[in-house]
Amino acid sequence: MSAQKDPTPPSPAPAGAAQRLPPIRPWRQDTPDNGGVKQSREQKDAQVRGVASIAAMRDAIRAAARTLPVMTQVSRIARPDGATFRERAAAGLPFVVTGLVGRWPLSALTPGVLGERFGDAPVRARIGDYVNTAFAPDRAMQDMTMRDYLALQTGDDSLPPYVGNLELRELNALCHWPSWFDKMGPPRFWIGPARTVTPLHCDYDDNIFAQVWGRKRIFLVPPHHDEFLYVREANPMLFGSPFDPEAPDYDRFPLARQAAPIEVIMEPGELLYVPAGWYHQVRALSFSLSVNRWARALPLALAAAPAAGGGPLSSA
Repeated sequence: MSAQKDPTPPSPAPAGAAQRLPPIRPWRQDTPDNGGVKQSREQKDAQVRGVASIAAMRDAIRAAARTLPVMTQVSRIARPDGATFRERAAAGLPFVVTGLVGRWPLSALTPGVLGERFGDAPVRARIGDYVNTAFAPDRAMQDMTMRDYLALQTGDDSLPPYVGNLELRELNALCHWPSWFDKMGPPRFWIGPARTVTPLHCDYDDNIFAQVWGRKRIFLVPPHHDEFLYVREANPMLFGSPFDPEAPDYDRFPLARQAAPIEVIMEPGELLYVPAGWYHQVRALSFSLSVNRWARALPLALAAAPAAGGGPLSSA
């Protein structure tokens, strides 16, 4: 993927707005573990998910993925109850849920109303070449208000600034999440125009991704195809790939010919279940608002596995 030019600098945020956002504290896999911080975090992550180690959980996810049937398209189901969702998710394949997100109060808002009601909310936008620097500790970010972000205009072909992976507590009450998981992390909001993109990566937690406004193209790749994707660890729960399934460069990444990306177009009001370990790349096709949450437990595809009850995954 070629380097992108920096967009027009956004308007400065009002005094004090940026201070309400926490500082950026990146953690890289190759950063020295001063004081055992990295090891402590890994142990905590394993404890939350009820496993002996995150590495063992990753290995189990990849091993389970090798037994999955070949997938050629992402299926859609309408408003499953909790038992139906968990049974479907235990199969280890992604799927789309319809008839749910469109009922949320957030879905009834417009960008104009969002700016009017929540214009003073502080947001953090990714700027510059945030694709090729997605997992770098020094990725360029800029703090501003929601009002200023929604007013930004970009007149060239550079990547538009992107508000991504941000907690916006002001909007939480407008999202009515299903109770499919016993424990989940806080909602993370993604707001941006067409051409905003999150490059190929995987999270080792189950993920439900709600498309509230607009349309997005998502490519999905099974966990065990990581051996073809030239992946790099950002942290034990997050791995990124430089391969772009939208513009594949097989001269640079010849092994990627063996990967099998699956494309799904997310429509407004749909929700995508992404099982832990599945690689995914996300591009907005129009101005979009999305929200996701990660489960904080053993991935559902492993919950019934023998290893979860006393094998190498057991924390007992």
